[in-house]
Amino acid sequence: MGKKSRTSVLKRQRELKKAEKAALKQAQRDMRSEESPSGGGGQQVATQDDLEGYGLGPQPEEEEESA
Repeated sequence: MGKKSRTSVLKRQRELKKAEKAALKQAQRDMRSEESPSGGGGQQVATQDDLEGYGLGPQPEEEEESA
């Protein structure tokens, strides 16, 4: 059997490293989805206190007086 060229060995190492990185990302993504109770894709919902802090809470209604 012939001697393997260095470029083919390096190519195989690059492909292996890329596959390992993809598997690691998949495992991390699975862990994050398991940790999230709602599984809603990481969206956060503002609480009423948060909205009031931004000035977006319920506005006090001004009563119009008829004359």
